[in-house]
Amino acid sequence: MSAETPAAPGQNDEHYLQVFRRNFRNWRSDRPFWAGLFIVFGGFPIAYFPYANLQLGHLTLAMSTTAGAGSLIIGVLLIVLGISLWFQKHVRTFAGVAAILLALVSLPVSNLGGFLVGFLFAMIGGAMAVSWVPGEPAEELVAPESLDEGDEPADPAAQPVDFGKPADAVGDPNDLSGTSPTNGANGRHSAG
Repeated sequence: MSAETPAAPGQNDEHYLQVFRRNFRNWRSDRPFWAGLFIVFGGFPIAYFPYANLQLGHLTLAMSTTAGAGSLIIGVLLIVLGISLWFQKHVRTFAGVAAILLALVSLPVSNLGGFLVGFLFAMIGGAMAVSWVPGEPAEELVAPESLDEGDEPADPAAQPVDFGKPADAVGDPNDLSGTSPTNGANGRHSAG
């Protein structure tokens, strides 16, 4: 095989799962994904437990409460809020506050908020949604221009600070006393 021989088609391509994983990671990093996931996980136990039946041998224990419809509504709303965080990231503050309020309402309405499991997931997810801030693109770092030994920087404030030098030295740009001859102030009229 020579260097000019073309590679077999598909041999150097990435596996489709790797491409999907990379694309999903990029999509996930743009939005409050984990907050939405926690809120969705909080909605399921809140909606499920009031309708669940526990079998103990021949004994059926029903967990249904008088507010079963209320807990179903709270659970479905939490699931919808979590999914909306994934696809509409600009509603993060509203969705986070609404998830926290719904989690608090689920304590008396829905078997202690889905036996505290749904309550805790919804509270943590709501707090994560409120605190999430979209990241800014990284700026490119520009290397500072190098100076020759005899050159002085154009901006006197850009001079390096010499901590071994006394603070009252003439021309020190970090002198904040107001009596430096370089700024023409004698200390009495420097605040104006």
